[in-house]
Amino acid sequence: MSADRTPEFMAVVDATWPPAEIIEAAPFLLRRGGGGGKRVSAASTLRGGITAAEIDAAETAMRAMGQHPLFSIRPGDEELDTELEARGYEVVDPVWVYTMSAPAMAALPKRGEERVSVPAWEPLAMQREIWEAGGIGPARIAVMERVEGAKTSLIGRFDNAPGGTAFVALSGGIAMLHALEVLAEARGKGMGRAMMIDAAKWAVSQGAQEFSVVVTKANAGGNALYRSLGMEQVGQYHYRQGA
Repeated sequence: MSADRTPEFMAVVDATWPPAEIIEAAPFLLRRGGGGGKRVSAASTLRGGITAAEIDAAETAMRAMGQHPLFSIRPGDEELDTELEARGYEVVDPVWVYTMSAPAMAALPKRGEERVSVPAWEPLAMQREIWEAGGIGPARIAVMERVEGAKTSLIGRFDNAPGGTAFVALSGGIAMLHALEVLAEARGKGMGRAMMIDAAKWAVSQGAQEFSVVVTKANAGGNALYRSLGMEQVGQYHYRQGA
């Protein structure tokens, strides 16, 4: 892995895939997810040296939101990780962070020019159906709608038929892609690669210098795609989930 840049990219995640609310409850940042998944619901640390009483308070606050206790564990959170393990919290969804030069990705060749992606905001009904089939329902669409900066969805086309969809947004000079879904009939045919390249082209048009993505370690297909494009792993984190 390249030099760890996890804190920098976690700020990009919050900007490009934002929770419904971020509450500073030192020593934690608490996130109200609104059903939008772990990224927008997990608490993260503001400092080290966290006490048992402070963890208790965070657990109580998350339950008051109607959320199960969930913590995002980043490099430097080893003591918290150990304490949560002792409390019976389970590790879920280890995540890797990838990035590369946005202009470099935009300049990569596709596997055939019939694979194209068209930027569009708002997402069309067709895109919502593709996302829904992949488990990305209205609560996650609401996450996309909350983004305040430059953003777009992508309509993937393969041989003049729907091929997939994705969402990309910017934070400063870093673009981050989320919710990439490729239809089964277009998988293994370069559709995911084409959508990444077209997303990078859009990002460059908006002033991005870097193009990034976060993906679970278990997503073998996603990891293979991002590495094949030349992306570097620059961060990692995992969740600890309570009962």
